[in-house]
This record gives sequence, C-alpha cells and structure tokens, in this order.
Amino acid sequence: QVQLVESGGGLVQPGGSLRLSCAASGSIFAPYSLAWYRQAPGKQRDLVARIFSGGSTNYADSVKGRFTISRDNPENTVYLQMNSLKPDDSAVYYCNFRKGLGSTSRDYWGQGTQVTVSS
Repeated sequence: QVQLVESGGGLVQPGGSLRLSCAASGSIFAPYSLAWYRQAPGKQRDLVARIFSGGSTNYADSVKGRFTISRDNPENTVYLQMNSLKPDDSAVYYCNFRKGLGSTSRDYWGQGTQVTVSS
C-alpha cells in the first residue's frame, strides 16, 4: 500500500511560480513511476509530468520548458516546479504513484492541491 500527500498549491498571478510537493510512503520499489496530473472543473484529469524509477521524465507539451518534475529518493518525495504560470494551468493537481509496468500496474492517488492562476 502507498500513501500520498500533496502540498504547495495556492493563488498566483500569471507569470508567477509555485512548487508542489508530494510525500509518498509505503511499499515503494522499482519498477514504479511518480507523476503529477491536473484536473480543471468539468474536465478530464490529464497528465502533466511523470518521472520513472530509473530517472527518465515525460512532460505534457503544454508545460515543457516551464515545469520541472524531480524526486528525492531518500525522502520518497516528488516535486513539481512550476514557472511562468498561465491561467490555463489552473486546476487541482494530483500526485500519482504507479506501481509496476504496463497493464499490470496499479495507481495510487493523493487528495490533490489547488492551483489558481488569475487572469
């Protein structure tokens, strides 16, 4: 079992920055990945960035060059540094832990943290 707790959301003006944190605890061992998703009101939950246990990363095209995902293995914490924020970035951001590979994987989710970027 894995538990995830997000923090760091808030209200920010366009062009501002925020850093989200997700503390993971429980049975964590490779292969796994950690990710940030976001969901705006009335819309689907979409992947923002993912980091794999081997260290590679994936980003949504909309955030490339602005967001950076990283992790602190000893503390089992994943971060999302968000710069040059835009109103379209406003959403609830969820931490995701994916255990295993492909169709055999299992997902665990945090409760989410609100990010609001004013117009």
